[in-house]
Amino acid sequence: MKNSFPVVAGAGCDPEPGARQPRDGFFRIHSGFATARSLRQRLQGPALCLLSLALAGCAGLPDQRLANEALKNGDTATAQRNYQALADLGYTEAQVGLADIWMQSPDAEQLKQAEATYREAAKTSPRAQARLGRLLASKPGATEAELHEAQALLQQAFASGDASSLTPLAMLYLQHPQSFPQINAQQQISQWRAAGYAQAGLAQVALYRLDGTYDQHLDEIASICRQALSANDSCYVELATVYQKQGNTDQQAELIQQLQSAYSRGSASAQKVDGVARVLADATLGTPDPDTAKSLLERIAPAYPAAWVSLAQLLYDFPDQGDVAQLQEYLDNGRAADQPRAELLLGKLYYDGKWLTPDAQKAEAHFLRAVDQEVAADYYLGQLYRRGYLGQVYPQKALDHLLKAARNGQNSADFAIAQLFSQGKGTQPNALNAYVFSQLATLQNTPQANELAAQLDEQLPAEQRAGAQRLLQKEQALRATLSQNAVAVQALQAENGEEAL
Repeated sequence: MKNSFPVVAGAGCDPEPGARQPRDGFFRIHSGFATARSLRQRLQGPALCLLSLALAGCAGLPDQRLANEALKNGDTATAQRNYQALADLGYTEAQVGLADIWMQSPDAEQLKQAEATYREAAKTSPRAQARLGRLLASKPGATEAELHEAQALLQQAFASGDASSLTPLAMLYLQHPQSFPQINAQQQISQWRAAGYAQAGLAQVALYRLDGTYDQHLDEIASICRQALSANDSCYVELATVYQKQGNTDQQAELIQQLQSAYSRGSASAQKVDGVARVLADATLGTPDPDTAKSLLERIAPAYPAAWVSLAQLLYDFPDQGDVAQLQEYLDNGRAADQPRAELLLGKLYYDGKWLTPDAQKAEAHFLRAVDQEVAADYYLGQLYRRGYLGQVYPQKALDHLLKAARNGQNSADFAIAQLFSQGKGTQPNALNAYVFSQLATLQNTPQANELAAQLDEQLPAEQRAGAQRLLQKEQALRATLSQNAVAVQALQAENGEEAL
């Protein structure tokens, strides 16, 4: 997908030449299919098989429960395959599951698909109505009509007993105060908390993330999440983050023990174990603990394919945790389970030559398999094309990928775009575009970015300054909206506490 950007018009870029048998519960996928249930009660043996053949064939019937379990375990390929087959047959809850997968992608086209699918399913499914409300509440560039539709859907879901709708409803009010001038998000959350709604505390945590005050409320967040821990396993990740930021090793160790026990009982998901392990391995949050992270990941990896990639990333970041053979084994396991992160990391290995011999063609192939799922894939593709690693410079392809990466939060992409327009490799230099992106790149606050921005500021012709400032402000406003929506989506994913399909 290509992104349009006003400043690059006329920029002078050159044109570029698992089969399974049906389970007993197949006809109980959705409560609305009363006729199917009735038929199933009357049909036995061959008769049931004949009906199954009419739908999809006795061999390889799609399986809703298999899809649900696969999604829970991070096997999105298996989940999507089964959801798609059932969705094509008209099963509403399978449509919801399929849309849930698309919602995990940063790709705008997949988000459009998710919205369309939720709308179709929402005709009969309360779950789809709630999901649609969440999507519209965090949709970039949502219209006034869409925002108020989101409010109505989320209020309806809450009235029906879906307490998890409180968080996206609060985010809606916080992000769009001009659309709901009569509602103060913080006051609303406080009222919900006073009324005793447990989910309201998690809405408060999400609000702190969104308004950038998370670190100022660590003790309160810890208190909220300790109270909600038994009801929402996302709190394990939240508490691990707080303790890591505080350097509270004693409480962190106690939390890890609780998590392991909860996972053994089935009250904490493998996804949350993976999340805690990633927190422990993140040096930006505090002193990392790669040994404990590795132990957690090794325990869940056989049943949770995403953990193989987390293990590979751990070895990439902490080479003393293993060797190249082990790293490749982890990546092979992740790729076998169709994990886009595995393709991204393998591409990085061929790109930077840290563990493997550099190979630009192989790097490109792996990045292309991860694109639209992993933001960083666009950044690395852009760098391959900008730097001519594939034999020549491809300026338009470089710009397309780098701009997409920058708008999805990859700050280093702005510096690369500024270099593209200032150096003029494969394209005409453009002082205006170079200036705009160099100013955006200063958010990195690196000596290289600051030096380039100062240099290009001096070189910008006086007659272009007013126009450059307008374009810069326009892009900054767009970025602010996209960033806020991204944080909101992350908050919703972390705090939703929804019952699985």
